[in-house]
Amino acid sequence: MIKVFVTDDHELYLEGLCLLLKRQPGVEVVGSCLTASALLEELPSREIDVLLLDVHLPDMEEEELLSRIRALKPNVKVLYLTMMRGTRYIHKLAKFGLQGYLLKNTGVEELNIALQTIAAGGSYYSKEINISDVPQDYRNTITIEDKLVNEILSKREIEILKLICKEFSNSEIAEKLFLSISTVETHRKNLIAKLGVNNTVGLVKFAIKNNLIE
Repeated sequence: MIKVFVTDDHELYLEGLCLLLKRQPGVEVVGSCLTASALLEELPSREIDVLLLDVHLPDMEEEELLSRIRALKPNVKVLYLTMMRGTRYIHKLAKFGLQGYLLKNTGVEELNIALQTIAAGGSYYSKEINISDVPQDYRNTITIEDKLVNEILSKREIEILKLICKEFSNSEIAEKLFLSISTVETHRKNLIAKLGVNNTVGLVKFAIKNNLIE
């Protein structure tokens, strides 16, 4: 029996995932929570084989959380759940010994394969973001299905991305959208992180590949 603990800050998604997992043979959901802080409180007293963990939790940075998880449970296997197809996070967090990286829109069959593979001591990365399948020139400009772009990026982020592609500066974007420059800078950083790119050039490549440039 694979003992699974699930952490995600979207309550409906969390509840749905737990219900789905409970229906799978050979899987036992031993707990769930909505925040990084709650997870760290639960870990010491839980027997866990695989930790299903959302990439972004609002109350703690990814690197700090993984570091603390490893301090509390050095041998727990971590399977990250994400909507992001960029490979930047895989490289960034690999030093913490992630066992897997799975897209949230995956099917139940792939989820089961991932859990079984990781529980058996292997690693599993979603086929859609497998590094070995991504050409070197496009490793930071992964195409996202149209319906998923709006799930990953907010309307404001898409609006700012389009203005970035038109070569507007942060100050020009701030003036046009009635925002502070620091807010625009934060949105730009979030775009880079969410899309797994390294710089503005990567943002523009992403926008072109995903037909976001008018």
